[in-house]
Amino acid sequence: MDTKNFEVFFDCGSSKIKAGAFNKDNPNKFFFEESIFFDEARSAETEIEKIVPLLEKNTNEYLNDVNLMIDSPNMLSIGLSISKKLDGYLLKKDDIQFLIQDAKQQILRNYFNQSIIHIIIKNYKIDKNNYTFLPDNMTCNLISLDIIFICIPKNIIEYFKERFLKLDISINQIFSSSYARSLNYKNNFPLIGNIAFIDIGLNKTSITCFEYNEIIFFDIIPVGSNHISKDISKILKISLPEAENIKLNFDKDLNLLNEKEISLDLIQQIIFARIEEILELSSKSIRLNSSKSAEYKMILMGNGSRILDNRFKEKISFSQEIDLLEESLEDICKSGFNLFNRSNKQEVVIIPKKSTKTGFFEKLFHFFN
Repeated sequence: MDTKNFEVFFDCGSSKIKAGAFNKDNPNKFFFEESIFFDEARSAETEIEKIVPLLEKNTNEYLNDVNLMIDSPNMLSIGLSISKKLDGYLLKKDDIQFLIQDAKQQILRNYFNQSIIHIIIKNYKIDKNNYTFLPDNMTCNLISLDIIFICIPKNIIEYFKERFLKLDISINQIFSSSYARSLNYKNNFPLIGNIAFIDIGLNKTSITCFEYNEIIFFDIIPVGSNHISKDISKILKISLPEAENIKLNFDKDLNLLNEKEISLDLIQQIIFARIEEILELSSKSIRLNSSKSAEYKMILMGNGSRILDNRFKEKISFSQEIDLLEESLEDICKSGFNLFNRSNKQEVVIIPKKSTKTGFFEKLFHFFN
C-alpha cells in the first residue's frame, strides 16, 4: 500500500536540474530544489545526487520513485492520420482504442529509436464532421483520427533511468517539459483565441500552439541559447564558458566587457541576430502547421529567453509582437504536477506499469474522461 505523502517531479534540463515535491493531500505544501551546471566536469548525475537527499530531508520520506520532465533537441513531433470503416455501426471507444494502438505501432516500427511520451488526439473526423472530443452514441460510416505523437530518444530515457536506479529510485511518468508548461500557462491567457508558446532552451526551441484552447501542433527546432554562446565564442575567440558568462551578464556587468575590451554593441548584435533567427524559424513553423489566416500571440519562455527582457524588445527586428513569460521554480515543477493530476482532455493518458525490482515500465493506454 502506497503511504507516500509527496509526489516528486524532476525537470532535467541541459544546464539545470530542478525538482519539486508536492504533498498529495495539500498541494500548497511543497519543497523545491535547483542545481545549475554548465561545464563538462559537472553532470546531471552529480546534481541529481545532490538534490535527492535534500528532498528526502525536507519531506521526511524516502524517495523511491519520481516523475521526469525532460526535453531534447532530438525530440520528434509526429503527426499521423488513421481511419476505420464502421459501415453505419455505433461508434465505440474500442474502435478509437484500436486506431490509437494501430497508429502507435506504426510510429514504433518506423521510429524504433524513439519512445512515445505523449499521444494527443488533435481531431476526430466522423464521416464529414470534425470534433475535438469523442461524441456519445453516434453511428458513422467512417471514423478518422488526427494524432500528434511526442517522442524522445530511448537513449535519453535510459540515461536517466540508470542514473536514478543507482539511487534505488524508479521512474514513474515522463513528460515533455515544454508541453507540460505550455498547457499550464495557457490558462493565464483565457481571452486569447490563438496562442503559441516559444520555449527557448539550451540547444533547442520548442513551439506549442493552441487554437481556442485546443492544441494543434508541437514542434522542435534544434537551435537554442547555447548557439548564442557559441557565436560569441567564435567571433571573440574566447572559451565557451567565458562566452556563456558574457551572454548572461552583458547588461549587468559592464566592467566585464571593459576588462576584455569588448564592445557592448557588438555583443548585442550577436545576441539579437540569433534570437531574431529563432523567432523567424518559430514563426515559419507556426505558418506551416496552423491556419494560414490566423494571428497568434507569441509568448517566449524558458531560460534562453531571459536575456531578452522588456528593455531590449524594441531592438529585435521582428514583425510580430512578442511577450515574455517569467517562470519561477515553482511554476516549472507545478506544471508537471498539474498535468499528472489533471491531464489534458485531448491526450491519451499513458499509465506506467513498473516492475518491483528493475523499475522497468510498460506503457498502457487509457482514455481520460
